[in-house]
Amino acid sequence: MSQPARHRWIVGGKGPGSALLSCALLAGVCVLAACGSAPATVPKNTVNIAYAGSLVNLMEHHLVPGFEHATGYPAQGKGAGSTALANQIKSKLIQPDVFISASTGAYKTLQGDANGNLVTWYMSFAATSMVIGYSPKSQYASQFQAAANGGTPWYQVLETPGLRLGRTDPALDPKGVNTLYTVQLAAIYYQQTGLAQGVLGANNNPAQIFPEEDLVARLGSGQLDAGFFYLNEVKDAGLPYIALPAQINLGDPTEATYYAQASYTPAGGTKQTGKPILYSVTILSMAKNAVGGDAFVKYLLGSAGQGLLTADGIRPIAIAFSGDASKVPADLAQYTHS
Repeated sequence: MSQPARHRWIVGGKGPGSALLSCALLAGVCVLAACGSAPATVPKNTVNIAYAGSLVNLMEHHLVPGFEHATGYPAQGKGAGSTALANQIKSKLIQPDVFISASTGAYKTLQGDANGNLVTWYMSFAATSMVIGYSPKSQYASQFQAAANGGTPWYQVLETPGLRLGRTDPALDPKGVNTLYTVQLAAIYYQQTGLAQGVLGANNNPAQIFPEEDLVARLGSGQLDAGFFYLNEVKDAGLPYIALPAQINLGDPTEATYYAQASYTPAGGTKQTGKPILYSVTILSMAKNAVGGDAFVKYLLGSAGQGLLTADGIRPIAIAFSGDASKVPADLAQYTHS
């Protein structure tokens, strides 16, 4: 009995049709590779972000989820005082891709050859202002409400014996320094020479100083009667607050000359003067995921990110660039012309 015929692909044969057959086979393989067996999408690496503690709620509940949804990048971060974060980055305790600071001064210890050129540029993108937040559970809540309505000077309420006032450490957090500026400016504005001592005591008064990331929670729970905050923080938490005049709150760039009357000299450091509060961002030169960091900054500065800032009580501003424009990713270069 004859055996059934067997089909065989001949790729390297010498028959007259072998060349055509070889081409047909290779073409079929190419089609299968292109259309039927495409490789799976390569997962995107996590973007690590270090950010000012005053942005914890915005980052965790709005900016990071929005960024992940829009780009497909997973992201994680750490919020703390900007100065403390800069110290941790310099000491290599943390290695973020992106650093968002509430003060451009925090970048100074990361700039230049002596500091490994960890920061070569940054962009200021938003402004906020200082307010006095108070707890609705406080026994002094009615007095704070009267001050918010203009009936009682707020500094007189804060000078009440036994009142629990919270602020951040000026050695670790720009908001701690801004608190000192705010109270100094208030003394000038209201012509009350003893105001700063009466409200704060010493610059580093341990009875008033708490970690930035804990301060809002302490106020909300009633552990504190009042504290110095950025406007977006109390709005996030739904806490009542006392708005301050533009000459005091550090939130108006047109008042920069007035703000410069206030000063602070850190231990072993140089004198600093008051200036408007601006949030700024950079991609660190040692970023492990610079491409992902680029995507995050692009999202932050774009319409979606700016909309989230506005909704959170943070005022977007015209981007102010500083540093080496040649180090900025190409798709962010448009922001270096400010």
